[in-house]
Amino acid sequence: MQDNNVRKLYVRYFDIGLHPETKQPIPISPVRFNESPKEFTIVPVVFIQNKVMLEPHLDVNNLAEKTFGFIEQINSKNKIACQEIQIDCDWTLKSKENYLRFVEAFKKLSKKKLSATIRLHQVKYFRKTKIPNVDSGVLMYYNMGSIAADSLNSIYDQKVASKYLSSLKKYPLHLDFALPIYSWGVHIRNNKVIGLRSKMNAKELLQDSNFKKTHSIFFRVKKSNYKNGIFYEENDLLKIEEITPEDLKEMAEDLDENLPEKPNEIIFYDLDEFNLNHYEKNIFEQVISKF
Repeated sequence: MQDNNVRKLYVRYFDIGLHPETKQPIPISPVRFNESPKEFTIVPVVFIQNKVMLEPHLDVNNLAEKTFGFIEQINSKNKIACQEIQIDCDWTLKSKENYLRFVEAFKKLSKKKLSATIRLHQVKYFRKTKIPNVDSGVLMYYNMGSIAADSLNSIYDQKVASKYLSSLKKYPLHLDFALPIYSWGVHIRNNKVIGLRSKMNAKELLQDSNFKKTHSIFFRVKKSNYKNGIFYEENDLLKIEEITPEDLKEMAEDLDENLPEKPNEIIFYDLDEFNLNHYEKNIFEQVISKF
């Protein structure tokens, strides 16, 4: 972070889901700071599961109050003064009314700069999906495909992305961009996906004698074993989906060619030792220089 002159961190404060019995919104796994992040500007991010917004009798004002109250509580405990908050929700046509009302209520209440995450389909079809009343959006330029046993990369696929890029020029809200630097393994048994294994890359599997590379992205389990607490049966497959430095540069170039205006920020998702050790330190500067 020092090498890249990082001054601002987007920190996931908590998720909001539904209580299994009462179906009331509840916070899930709130953040714990081991030390005060004094030298950084912190932007709290709250991820709201879409099913919360699909609840027909949702009290959006109450939810906005509780959400903002909990953010303030975390800030106060950790002596963090924040100027901006980000709301992350993959809202749909059925949940948009609740979501848009929630954003309005939250903005009034917080009196802070507000940003929202935006997906590619929400850019292309914004007249239908609508635009939340926020100061800016962050286009999440990843998770473009479905998790499947095929040979496509669900995190990033230039062909899929190209169907949406021309819509960027018409989008009325200012956009910044979040680019992916994470990887995972798609665990396949008998041609069916049985799980997603986070924090896994090809380099790691090449060093593990229980796995044999059979294709550019596929590894076969040579003998049954446990890895990171997960059981892998002989002949299971792991499809590694990761993002190369070339992918990141390609994303930046494609985006830059289609923008109505320059982004103010590029966010790399997500900040984690496992992810960062996968890249040369100067890749981030190289990517940003493309804009």
